[in-house]
Amino acid sequence: MMLTLDLQLATSDEPPPSAADFERWLNAALAGRRDEAELSIRLVDADESQSLNAQYRGKDKPTNVLSFPFEAPEGIPSSELDHLLGDLVICASVIAHEAKQQQKPELNHWAHMVVHGTLHLLGYDHQNDEEAIEMEQLERNILETLGIPDPYLSEYQGQTL
Repeated sequence: MMLTLDLQLATSDEPPPSAADFERWLNAALAGRRDEAELSIRLVDADESQSLNAQYRGKDKPTNVLSFPFEAPEGIPSSELDHLLGDLVICASVIAHEAKQQQKPELNHWAHMVVHGTLHLLGYDHQNDEEAIEMEQLERNILETLGIPDPYLSEYQGQTL
């Protein structure tokens, strides 16, 4: 797997996971789905997340992850640009808050949101029950390869926060 990651830090919130962590999570999400991928991950504060969420989703609040799949410009065959996945925008403070609220290790929640967002870039969605079941199972399978428990369980028994 050839991965090109542009990691952008646009927040002064707590230190984010390492670039190596992001690459490990991305490689797990892309394994068997892509041989080559290029994407950006922008880590933002709550204000930027809220602004983007309001502009693109009509929801005036910060959110954990936003996915912006790459769209080839008109006149350029998309097959030449298949490796360009798009952009993820992740709000560090929302990740920290959700992890604490859900009693999950924060690093595990970061991994889950990166996997979740990457699956969106690959075309997966959860707009209906059937799509949600498929996407959640993929997330579980990918996270399991990383040694991360099912993120949809209500409790993380034996995990240290």
